[in-house]
Amino acid sequence: MAMASFIGTTVEYYDFFIYGTAAALVFPKLFFPDASPLMGVLLSFATFGVGFLARPLGGVVFGHYGDRLGRKKMLVLSLVGMGAATFLMGLLPGYASIGIAAPILLTLLRLLQGFAVGGEWGGATLMAVEHAPKSKKGFFGSFSQMGAPAGVSLATLAFFAVSQLPDDQFLSWGWRIPFLVSSVLIVVGLVIRLSLEESPDFEKVVDTNAVTRMPIVEAFRKHRKEILLIAGTYLSQGVFAYICMAYLVSYGTNVSEITRTQALAGVFVAGIVAVVLYPVFGSMSDTFGRKTMYLIGAVAMGVVIGPAFMLINTGNPWLFMTALVLVFGIAMAPAAGVTGSLFSMVFDADVRYSGVSIGYTISQVVGSAFAPTIATALYAATGSSVSIVIYLIVVSVISIVSVILLPGGWGRSGAAMQLVADSGHSGAPTTVADRSKELGSV
Repeated sequence: MAMASFIGTTVEYYDFFIYGTAAALVFPKLFFPDASPLMGVLLSFATFGVGFLARPLGGVVFGHYGDRLGRKKMLVLSLVGMGAATFLMGLLPGYASIGIAAPILLTLLRLLQGFAVGGEWGGATLMAVEHAPKSKKGFFGSFSQMGAPAGVSLATLAFFAVSQLPDDQFLSWGWRIPFLVSSVLIVVGLVIRLSLEESPDFEKVVDTNAVTRMPIVEAFRKHRKEILLIAGTYLSQGVFAYICMAYLVSYGTNVSEITRTQALAGVFVAGIVAVVLYPVFGSMSDTFGRKTMYLIGAVAMGVVIGPAFMLINTGNPWLFMTALVLVFGIAMAPAAGVTGSLFSMVFDADVRYSGVSIGYTISQVVGSAFAPTIATALYAATGSSVSIVIYLIVVSVISIVSVILLPGGWGRSGAAMQLVADSGHSGAPTTVADRSKELGSV
């Protein structure tokens, strides 16, 4: 089940992330040719960010029906929606062919991508965590998280292959290949997801007639504070991820003057390191506690980002790769590896899909959506990466404070520690204080 969540999430995030790479390398010239180079990058990253605006709506819709009809059905629908949008992007004519309709259609398809992925992460995470043995929730929960860097690595590898083409061929048709190839990956993901069994926690909710008529309303009624704290906790992870995956590709080629291939190679290697480390820290959280691991990651991101930019600014491609591995591959890993199990723990089973998805997508909109745009604007205004570093440190501090305020302790009370999911909906604590007492730790 964990591996199925990993593969499905990898496919879906591959689709979502190839847009970020294309936004850095292709879309400014193809869809905004009349703008200045700087404005073209800003407009391209703005369409990248627009996808996040649809994520809360996707989180609400998929969360609502995921809590009412089941996790499996929603995961299948999210995969189909993402695949259709990505494939159509690969067929989309540029500005030179259809004028202003090109960026408009691009933006609409990006909105569809955002809507689909808004329900993806919560469903995939819950399928892994709710099927997991009690003593391995952290380890199993890391597999859906691994799908993000794995998707990044696949997307980067795809663009790495086509970037070897001459510029005119790359810009005319080469960039489309990664988008069109996604149709094959979608079929693989669908076969896997259609073979899954429904979550036992959801089945328990159904068996006890505890299905909530309006999960979104109930989630905010019982878990408003937890939703906001999850949004704050995830803030640094989301912002740092999209800075590394999208902005630094543009920064590396335009400011540090490394080649397009070298920049993509750095992202690819960092993604592979992350895939390896996420389950390591997920497993460690089953012993040392989820909040402990997440706090280590949030602090590490803030500490390493300054030195990382110093390495990037040297213009040395190997040091550029080292910086990305340091931030995206290593510093983020303790937090990212435990995100699924940590966030799932604070919600009752009948509203868990809604609560997790909404908190996660709020953070994506507030933080991740326009992080590349903000970084581009900061550099344009100051001419220095110091302003970007300060921005990222502030984001890290917000996450540090938020994770400290999340309910639960800092260790793991041996085998007695369980998620709320282990007792199903019936009898589950309904207040933060009660839940903290029952869990003892996270």
